[in-house]
Formats: sequence, structure tokens, C-alpha cells
Amino acid sequence: MLVLAFLFALALFAGVLGGVVGTGSSMVLLPALVLCYGPRVAVPVMAVAAVMGNVGRVVAWWSRIAWAPVVAYSLPGIPAAVLGAHTLLTIPPRVVDGCLAAFFVATIPLRRFAGRRQWRMRLWHLAVAGAGVGFLTGMVLSTGPLSVPVFTGYGLTGGAFLGSEAASALLLYASKLATFQDAGVLGTDVLSRGAVIGAAVMAGSFLARRILRDVTTRRYEALIDAVLVIAAVGLAISAMR
Repeated sequence: MLVLAFLFALALFAGVLGGVVGTGSSMVLLPALVLCYGPRVAVPVMAVAAVMGNVGRVVAWWSRIAWAPVVAYSLPGIPAAVLGAHTLLTIPPRVVDGCLAAFFVATIPLRRFAGRRQWRMRLWHLAVAGAGVGFLTGMVLSTGPLSVPVFTGYGLTGGAFLGSEAASALLLYASKLATFQDAGVLGTDVLSRGAVIGAAVMAGSFLARRILRDVTTRRYEALIDAVLVIAAVGLAISAMR
């Protein structure tokens, strides 16, 4: 119970972070989950918590969701996530982690450059990105930072970005969770732990609404870049282990 209480508090903080920036919850929670439960339990628990956390963000920003980019991103992303989950054991995870780490670092100056040049993603760009990110979502534990430049590149910011990104992530993670269910790894203990942690992430998403009102655009951009750097460092460490 003490372990679960600690994870609940950590998940609340992770939910606030994800609710403000749009990603980062998994990166905060996963190391603690692996330490407490081991990787075989941590992965499906995190999947359950991620689904619930994205439900919280969808509810919190429902009125701001832009459904056209959500549909364009998710339609190819859902089957790609299922395919990625099925091929999870065929590719060394450290190779994927290393490539993603390099991509996250490269994304930071690319986002700045695209903003100055006023580049904008089109719906077909989102469809292509959805297929790629969906496949990686099925394979690795967290690809949230990959979706950040996609949806911000489409021109979404603030609540519109948070709600739209969460809606698409919810659909991708739900398909991954269904694959875990078919594989028989979602036992009662996994579901109960994931539900408790997911409830805290959901609560953090609602707390983030008040915080986001006080965050300037400049600070918001800095927060996104900080999450990308943290994600890159974490993945680089994972790739070297």
C-alpha cells in the first residue's frame, strides 16, 4: 500500500506535467514502475494508466479538440500501433531508443526553424506521421514527444493542442492495450494498479487547466523543449544499457 501511495503521488505530478505540456507522464512514471514492479508488469500497468490519463485530458479539453487532425492522424495510426505491438520482440529496443533520442534532439532546432519560416503541417502530413508514430507506440513505452511537433506544426496550441493530441494518443494506446489483452498480460493485479495510477494522472490533467492559464507562450515553448531534452537523455541511457 505504501508503494501504491507513492506511485499515486508521483502519478498526480506526472498528470499535471502531461496536462500542461501534452506529454511526459510516461517518462516520469515508468522508471518508478519498473523499480517497484519490474518491466514485465510495468509496461501493461503504464498502458492502462496512459489510457486513463489521456481520457482525463480529452474530457478536460473536449470543447477545444480539433477533430480533423485527430482523425487524419489516428486512422493510419491505430493499425500501425497494433502491428508495432505484435513486432515488439523482433527488434532490439535499444536500437529504437537510440534513434528516437537522436530524433528528439534534432526536433528542437527544427521546431524553432519551422516556426520562423511559418511552416505548417497538412492533414496528409499528419496521416503519414500517425502511421509512423503509431507503429513506434506499439513497440516502445512512450512516444509522446514525437506527437508534439506534429500537432504544434499543424498550428495547434494551448487547449486545442492538448485535447487533440490526447484524443489521438487515446486511440493509439487503446489499440495497444487491446493487443495486450489478446496476449493475456492484463491480469486483475495489473488492471487494479493501472486504474489507481491512471486515476491520479486523470486528476493531474484537470489541475493542469488552471496552471496552463498562467503559462505564457514563451514559457510553454520552453517546457516542450525541456521535455524533448529529458526524453532524449532517458532514451539515450536506455540505449546504452
